[in-house]
Amino acid sequence: MAREQLQVLSALDSAKTQLYHFTAIVIAGMGFFTDAYDLFAISLVTRLLGRIYYFKDGAKPGTLPPGVASSVTGVALVGTLCGQLFFGWLGDKMGRKRVYGMTLALMVICSLASGLSFGNEAKGVMATLCFFRFWLGFGIGGDYPLSATIMSEYANKKTRGAFIAAVFAMQGFGILASGIVALIVSSSFDHAFNAPAYRSDKLGSTVPQADYVWRIILMFGAIPAALTYYWRMKMPETARYTALVAKNAKQAAQDMARVLQVEIEPEEQKVEKIAHDTRNSFGLFSKEFARRHGLHLLGTTSTWFLLDIAFYSNNLFQKDVLSGIGWIPPANTMSAIGEVYRVAKAQTLIAIFSTVPGYWFTVFFIDRMGRFAIQLMGFFFMTVFMFALAIPYHHWTKHENRIGFVVMYSLTFFFANFGPNSTTFVVPAEIFPARLRSTCHGISAAAGKAGAIVGAYGFLYASQSTDPKKTDAGYPPGIGIRYTLIILGVVNALGLLFTFLVPEPNGKSLEEMSGENEEDIEPTANTTNRTVPV
Repeated sequence: MAREQLQVLSALDSAKTQLYHFTAIVIAGMGFFTDAYDLFAISLVTRLLGRIYYFKDGAKPGTLPPGVASSVTGVALVGTLCGQLFFGWLGDKMGRKRVYGMTLALMVICSLASGLSFGNEAKGVMATLCFFRFWLGFGIGGDYPLSATIMSEYANKKTRGAFIAAVFAMQGFGILASGIVALIVSSSFDHAFNAPAYRSDKLGSTVPQADYVWRIILMFGAIPAALTYYWRMKMPETARYTALVAKNAKQAAQDMARVLQVEIEPEEQKVEKIAHDTRNSFGLFSKEFARRHGLHLLGTTSTWFLLDIAFYSNNLFQKDVLSGIGWIPPANTMSAIGEVYRVAKAQTLIAIFSTVPGYWFTVFFIDRMGRFAIQLMGFFFMTVFMFALAIPYHHWTKHENRIGFVVMYSLTFFFANFGPNSTTFVVPAEIFPARLRSTCHGISAAAGKAGAIVGAYGFLYASQSTDPKKTDAGYPPGIGIRYTLIILGVVNALGLLFTFLVPEPNGKSLEEMSGENEEDIEPTANTTNRTVPV
């Protein structure tokens, strides 16, 4: 039997969409804009780093050695994983708002420091770049559980999914912005210095000023984060944390009365009663948590892990796929800065026509279709398109079929974003108790980043050609892009199966989903959390 909801929480659940909802989306979303910009900008400049710091007088331009390439692309993901666990836990202990500023400050400082890596020798530059990108990732990691939790606790029942998804959708604009900034910077430098192609002049194809290009691109990520710091600090603590975790009914009512511009009764006696109710005080590692939410946590962690293996490996070796089908010319036919331009152009087009639309399709449909249906659909079509690309891979490499390959490859991104890439972020912020919400979201997100690390590290090697003569310098032969895509198709199919462990929170209050409002905690016909809406 459900107890009567606190008035302050009922007011939030039933509130009409107001200016403060959009303000919260922009403030939280700018963090994700920066997150995506910083995590994906590195893939635009790795080839340039190889040409500048690992030049060899050979038939091909210099490339980053395998260990260095894996570290440069993957170290921020390791930092993100650590940050998700640490700041997720801290958000439940200290409050969402108090921790929120720490993550943003760390992101701004380390974005700037990434472009100021010390020295001009390869070892020094790569070591300091990796150091700062780890701590950049650490700050980015904290933004995942905190932004999702804050938005879910501010939103109303009717449009909560769209609001949380809109925060995450800012990632699409971050990915797009990284490509646009790279295009502007590289075209400006290319116009100013007009370097020849590598095969015409091996040493002259990389002008000394190219060293500024990658630094400017990476440092730009600090600007949007810095612009929102003041507003992030002005946000009040969420009422659900203040009332249900900090047990301060009066402060929760005052904060939300100011936000909603309505009179709200503090109801201190109700909060006192909740505080003394031991049935809802179980911890993360208790049997009661395992009974109530164990399968839910398994569902959110496994689906995010499997999704990010496919999503991040796709993004991080996207330039290699596009080179393989001839969309990006051979490296020796371009100058160093010209290559940045071509890679950025290809990735920007994919972002415009597949990545960004996919995110916003989710925003529009998530509260109409539900989280379960969108996630299931996304994993299904990702599986289909991966196999459709992989099985006749030789067919797609022919010149006349290249556009078809790009279209289908883009559709995998579309259905990732209009699918599990968005829903795996939304659901963990809706189904766990307030005192464990940020922690559980952090654990789910960290599982995702573990999958991203598998994609970033493992698939750099796996996607190498089976012919030793065609591999990138320093890499052993791999299984090739075709078999890599087949493996990713299997991974997506597993994600589809694990989706059945995730409950459907559409249209329900956070307390209804977590069971925090139940007087009787034994499951009944009215309190079960079905996965498929009926």
